[in-house]
Amino acid sequence: MSRTDSPAGSLNDEAVLLVGHGSRREASNEQVRSLAADLEGRLGVPVDAGFLELAEPTIPDAIDALAPAVANISVVHLSLFAASHVKNDVPAALQRARSQHPEVEFNNGSHLGVHPAIVDLLDDRAADVEADLGVDRAADDVAVVLCARGSSDPDANADVHKLARLLYEGRAFSRVDATFIGVTEPTLDETLHDVAKHRPDAVVVVPYMLGDGVLTGRIREGAAEFDADYPYVEAACGDPLGTDSRLLDVLGDRWQEARTGSVEMSCDTCKYKVELDGYEEDVGGAKAMLRALNHQEAHEDRDDVADDPHAHDAPDRHVAVCTNQTCAAEGAPAVLERLRQEARDADEGSLRVTRTSCLGQCGDGPNVAVYPDGVWYQRVDPDDAGRIVSSHTDRDRIVSDLDSQLL
Repeated sequence: MSRTDSPAGSLNDEAVLLVGHGSRREASNEQVRSLAADLEGRLGVPVDAGFLELAEPTIPDAIDALAPAVANISVVHLSLFAASHVKNDVPAALQRARSQHPEVEFNNGSHLGVHPAIVDLLDDRAADVEADLGVDRAADDVAVVLCARGSSDPDANADVHKLARLLYEGRAFSRVDATFIGVTEPTLDETLHDVAKHRPDAVVVVPYMLGDGVLTGRIREGAAEFDADYPYVEAACGDPLGTDSRLLDVLGDRWQEARTGSVEMSCDTCKYKVELDGYEEDVGGAKAMLRALNHQEAHEDRDDVADDPHAHDAPDRHVAVCTNQTCAAEGAPAVLERLRQEARDADEGSLRVTRTSCLGQCGDGPNVAVYPDGVWYQRVDPDDAGRIVSSHTDRDRIVSDLDSQLL
């Protein structure tokens, strides 16, 4: 039975959109869809999956499919921490959705974050590695290294350290260290070498990842190299979170928070809301992106464009170039100018190029975001501007070697 054919009085006036990042690895995308199906069984309301990038359906497409059949859509994030996607991209997409579907109430939930069920799951992942190594934390000196992706958002990185501390509290590990596979410090290699100085009997590396993707593979490789370099320490890497049913406990809680308007975000330490030392230029990054999308909405296609000198039809695509301090130092102003030149020379006058403040991918710049596609390009050179315009905006072909791959 389709949702539109559902009997009156069912729960189908409410639905959930589970938002995953999206990956070139279809197995990772299937994991999101699997969790969506399991969550639907748990909650008793329709749950669809949508993706930020690299997979279908996109968030707008998923909302368009749900909106005609329901009165309320709650967005639940399958994101481990609140960084740029949670704070910027999804709110921007929902703001557009509210204008396009005014009859639907949208509730935005929070990320997975720090939750007792996740701590319990990480404990079990560590125990599995202990069993494989033949060690026991109660009798042996077992150190744990919890390895996350790493972010340019200090809030997200702080939560990794909080999880590591909660995993240590009340358990017999000799130590639990937080580390990162990219973007920020300490790196996995640095942490493992530091832990080795304390001569534990075993080092358990736990990847704080949802799926077995590219970054999880790098964590496994790092653990294997460490094990080979330090024969006096037993070391091995565990499995990511996967589709463990305990994730449904967390997602269920996040759904309830969203639908009851009780979402709590850490705004007191959000670099987009307050000025933090070292992140002064990042304040307002989300507002800049939201303004760009609002500006597009204010000038949607109309018949009376010629009547107002300022009025103009909305562009088919909006290209935002990060000119924040880090990206500027890497050459973002030159990229911005070349993109504007390429846009002027393009056959179609449907491309708008603007500057924006931090896009949350510091260290990988210059960064360029193409909307509404939701495609982010990293390490863009001025010479790449022509390819972005001619391939992506003119022919709908992503410039794959510049495309950001986060899973």
